[in-house]
Amino acid sequence: MESFIIEAKGVTYVSGKVPPPSASRTGAKDISYERGRFRYLDSHFGGTDFLGQEVVWQDEIPVWAMNYYGRILDAERFDGGRAGTVIKQALTALYQEKRFLGGFTYLHPLGEYVDQSVGDYRSFLGIERIRMGERVVYQLDYQGGLIKP
Repeated sequence: MESFIIEAKGVTYVSGKVPPPSASRTGAKDISYERGRFRYLDSHFGGTDFLGQEVVWQDEIPVWAMNYYGRILDAERFDGGRAGTVIKQALTALYQEKRFLGGFTYLHPLGEYVDQSVGDYRSFLGIERIRMGERVVYQLDYQGGLIKP
């Protein structure tokens, strides 16, 4: 399942896949992916400041989920477009390592991406930040893990 999660993350948001006009909930932006017995949905609300959830179903049963809340902390020095550029490149590099958790740093001309987490795909808690010098200009908090009946 972990390999499917990484694969799905790599071919949805970071690949630039555009959400279709219809969504699962009013005001949401949904990006989905399916392969074999697995289905993935990343659904979020907002833009510069946003809240979302990722879910994986196996045979139509929800088996894994993650929720997240991200925001720009210094709108005078940084914006959502810059954050998206840094995040997409950093996460692409992370997924190429066949993982989505654990300590990771990525240097980009627009800022330094730093991700810290504890746990593994079964149960985890993490935070991602973008720094410009010593100042944190963006932050996203996330948590998730396996869903059991």
